[in-house]
Amino acid sequence: MEKKYQIDTEENRKFLKELRDDLLAFGHRFPAPSGASYFLGDDGTPWKDRNRETWITCRMAHVYSIGTLLGHAGSGELVDAALRGIRGELHDTKHGGWFAGVTPDGEIVPNKQCYAHAFVILAATSGILAGRKGAKELLEEALQLYDLRFWNEEEGLACDTWNTDFTVLDDYRGVNANMHTVEAFLAVADAVGKEEYRERAGRIVNHVVAWSKENHWRIPEHFTKDWEPDLECNKEQPDDRFKPYGATPGHGIEWARLITQWALSTYKDNKEAAAPYIEAAENLFQRAIEDGWNADGAPGIVYTTDWDGKPVVHDRMHWTLAEAMNTSAILYHVTGKEKYAEDYAAFMQYLDEDVLDHESGSWFHQLDRENHVIGTVWPGKSDIYHALQATLIPYCAPDISVAKATAMGLEKH
Repeated sequence: MEKKYQIDTEENRKFLKELRDDLLAFGHRFPAPSGASYFLGDDGTPWKDRNRETWITCRMAHVYSIGTLLGHAGSGELVDAALRGIRGELHDTKHGGWFAGVTPDGEIVPNKQCYAHAFVILAATSGILAGRKGAKELLEEALQLYDLRFWNEEEGLACDTWNTDFTVLDDYRGVNANMHTVEAFLAVADAVGKEEYRERAGRIVNHVVAWSKENHWRIPEHFTKDWEPDLECNKEQPDDRFKPYGATPGHGIEWARLITQWALSTYKDNKEAAAPYIEAAENLFQRAIEDGWNADGAPGIVYTTDWDGKPVVHDRMHWTLAEAMNTSAILYHVTGKEKYAEDYAAFMQYLDEDVLDHESGSWFHQLDRENHVIGTVWPGKSDIYHALQATLIPYCAPDISVAKATAMGLEKH
């Protein structure tokens, strides 16, 4: 095994820096004249015939805020462009909040998504850390809107989707939007000290841990309006981009990292209180790897499985690998268990050999079960969020959000 794949080596740190520099260079062409993000194609060329979506624009504001903190040339201007898009054409001045996106012709994409609003919060917190004008005001507005429309204090969870004018709430409830809410809430607590959002993140975490434990550590993704699991949701369309059928190993992996971050940041001086959450994170990670990694005779993590752990959609998504790199590194540093270092090295080798696009840059976003590039779910290379974070989180303090850790100089590159 080459040293550049192994955690805690100078070779690995150098390799990740090379990947990070490539990704930041790859994404430079994302802003439309309005600032909203174009969907990027295979070589980073904007696909201007696609919608300019709020969640992608927010992700780009987040990653280039990190780029600003790292000193990557041009990052500040790119953050400012994205913030202009978020505060401009993507913002609903009549009903409040943010549209799902705008079409190539400038028409609004209907509905108000919790998922997108969580990313508005994340973008604003990172923009604050990067010192960008307007980020503080954006965060204040985003939190006020989120608290009013999406957060349910009684349930300790967020709803999912409203219609555009906030008069009709969809009955669907989902864990994915709540996962990115946890990410955003932890970032708020870290960036501006609003600890009530860390407490809210913990309420969501407790729900997810309980649901997962009852379901053999496979997370139910979809729920009714009363938060009853809907385990058959989308069985006829199992590879849906945001609501796939069955268990999603990549989300089990991502939750494991976020649960670890929340527990360590909440119980800083109380290892005994944090321990059950670290154990839950290990269980989630191990279940996802057992079910998904090399599950069909080829390297890679399958997109989804059924509720017995049998692969349903065999395609490999780049974001799952990015999260696997992050979580294996974090669990290794937190627990000291060598198996996580071995997992990390295997993921790094797979990245280098199959998922990195060594010619056009960035990472292939979707591969089939034989690791051939396809685009049925994720054509092109929409953004650099997951991949960029995976070049930083493996060496960040495990109890701090990635942008804050970067701002504090706690990543060790």
